[in-house]
Amino acid sequence: NMIFLKNNSEIEKLYCAGQIVKETLLMLEEHIIPGVTTLDLDKLAEEFILSKKSKPGFKGLYGYPATLCTSVDDEVVHGLPNDKILEEGQIVGIDVGSIYEDYYGDHAKTFSVGPINAEKKKLMNITEECLYKGIEEAKIGNTIGDIGYSIQNHAESHGFSIVRELVGHGIGRKLHEEPQVPNFGIRGNGVSIKPGLCLAIEPMINMGSYEVYTKEDNWTVCTKDGKPSAHFEHSIAVTENGIKILSK
Repeated sequence: NMIFLKNNSEIEKLYCAGQIVKETLLMLEEHIIPGVTTLDLDKLAEEFILSKKSKPGFKGLYGYPATLCTSVDDEVVHGLPNDKILEEGQIVGIDVGSIYEDYYGDHAKTFSVGPINAEKKKLMNITEECLYKGIEEAKIGNTIGDIGYSIQNHAESHGFSIVRELVGHGIGRKLHEEPQVPNFGIRGNGVSIKPGLCLAIEPMINMGSYEVYTKEDNWTVCTKDGKPSAHFEHSIAVTENGIKILSK
């Protein structure tokens, strides 16, 4: 399968798309409080993205009906926005995409709804650390396996588990391009990292077992044991001058 390396002007468009999703999650943050619904958040995000001369990246893609994926507590990813209110003590992973001049932005963070317990806080912190450890490994001369190894090693050393069924990906004119970027792996395995490679790195880390299932809505992925899961994602570009985080 083809891997499309990007030139500087393409990376610039990916950066613009990445800034839009970064600003979307920053805007949403103050609205993520007990009593709000994920549908409320979805409407805010869609209006915001459209106001930035950009389009929601997920809506209509593969038949997905919304702007955001909103995954609460034991929901891992791809949760459909709905009219259930968020409650204090929950965590919610929010994943958002944008299209700017035909290039995609993709970014996710997990948020707390009011105060949360120490276990959930640790899960969120470690998942975010896993993201940055994965990004650090996306150096020229390394491989995709180095990224996955680093993420897996950090999560498992804290007693958490790595979702196997879902992976990060290349990003460009399509939301999902080659190569796949698993959050587990063996050092030195897989595709070599070269200048122009643009990736979405997205650890999905479970408090309990790594096993997941998909709800009847055919979208929402949940943990089998009902324990919480966290998700953080950045889009990045590998350049001759180092790694550029497009959604930061």
